Amino acid sequence: MSVPTKKISDLFSDVKIGGTPSRGNPSYFDGSNLWVSIRDMEGQPILTRTAECISDDGVRNSNCKLVKKGSLLFSFKLTVGRTSFAGEELYTNEAIATFDPDEAKASGIDLDYLSLVLPMAASRDDTKNSMGAALLNKNKILNLDVPYLELTQQRKIAASLKAQLTEVETARQAALVQLSDVHLLRARMLKAFFAALDSVPKKRLGDNAPTTSGSTPSRGNKQYWKPAEIAWVKTGEVAFAPITSTEEAISNLALAECSVKLLPPKSVLIAMIGQGKTRGQSAILEIPATTNQNCFAVMPNDTWEPEFLYLWMKSSYQDLRELSSDRGGSQSALNGTLLNALEVPAPTKAEQLELVARIQSAMTEIDALEQSTKAKLVDIEKLPAHILAKSFEN
Repeated sequence: MSVPTKKISDLFSDVKIGGTPSRGNPSYFDGSNLWVSIRDMEGQPILTRTAECISDDGVRNSNCKLVKKGSLLFSFKLTVGRTSFAGEELYTNEAIATFDPDEAKASGIDLDYLSLVLPMAASRDDTKNSMGAALLNKNKILNLDVPYLELTQQRKIAASLKAQLTEVETARQAALVQLSDVHLLRARMLKAFFAALDSVPKKRLGDNAPTTSGSTPSRGNKQYWKPAEIAWVKTGEVAFAPITSTEEAISNLALAECSVKLLPPKSVLIAMIGQGKTRGQSAILEIPATTNQNCFAVMPNDTWEPEFLYLWMKSSYQDLRELSSDRGGSQSALNGTLLNALEVPAPTKAEQLELVARIQSAMTEIDALEQSTKAKLVDIEKLPAHILAKSFEN
């Protein structure tokens, strides 16, 4: 059965797009006007609080427009399709479009219903930015087609869909908790394996293994980056997974003229700085490569097997983050002095390999549980679109 549709432009004369006051003027963000960014919309179906508020001067000196209480908010950049309602008058940034409740009433469109069908309509647009993130704009929003039914039918569908989507969200949250539990189990398991080595002699890392860090060749010298001949690792690529390729590479000239070092495979890397969770993460290098100045490298040596050292570093992730936090600088960071001073268990290499084998066996089971949970989460996240589509089949 064909469902009639209408363009957003047939229902609304316009949609408001917000703006961001200049970050160069702190007084613009020292006010009492609610100012919504996409992150505020997560978990807030009705917006009554925001992470930041802007001043009256911030409003006057930006593209911010007053959004009426009861308006529907719709994110259309980077995170496309998130919806919330304005619990009171507020302003938004430029990634959010708003739909006026009075115009909706005059056009015979229920905003609860629109909040459910609009993301479905937007998902049909595959425009992406240069980084691969979804991206709409005002004209594309106004040209979106949404199913248009009699008002009582819209409300009936909205009520039914909300009930079903509430159940889906409950299932999604349960899967996320299970995934978090799997990650916690892995961390505790690693800790338990290495706790059994408390009586084993420890050795100072920097005294028993060659260590180093790299650098970043000048971006102003194109010959250091073209031709791209030698893999070059950034801290964001040190992420508890084998490094078999890199996003960038440097030239042989850069290797000869800059303070970068070519590391052999099986070097263990530790990220010394990084946004979010990056600092303290480790990885095994599986290819010859260089690194930037924020990667600490432990090269193959006679004291530790690479897999053993990597797993020990992984088990020490939180300890490394605590070791490097609040050290008086503007950003928490590890450094060569701290890492070289680490006291690492040093059983015989045969004992190290035996422990690695036991850890990997246990990890296999946990990895299977993680993959199963992730697959379940993927299926759950497909359900809203499936439920929406089914509601218009009859």
